[in-house]
Amino acid sequence: MLDKLLFAFGNNPNVDRCTKNILFDEKIGGTVHLALGRSYPDTGGVNVSALHWDMVCDLRSGSEVHVDGELFCKDGEFVV
Repeated sequence: MLDKLLFAFGNNPNVDRCTKNILFDEKIGGTVHLALGRSYPDTGGVNVSALHWDMVCDLRSGSEVHVDGELFCKDGEFVV
């Protein structure tokens, strides 16, 4: 059973390329990081699941994120 979905935008413009280390790559400026499932207990997380799956999506080219019908992020840059 999927218990939690976490998402966060990467905000570090000095990180500009993927290193294949998810804990580093999820901070790349202009990306969004999605995490499904179990949290890491040593970080204070308490949700339990059979999986923990991290994903990073590059938004820096050809993307738009809308929140409540308003443009929030375009091509990896915040517009609000």
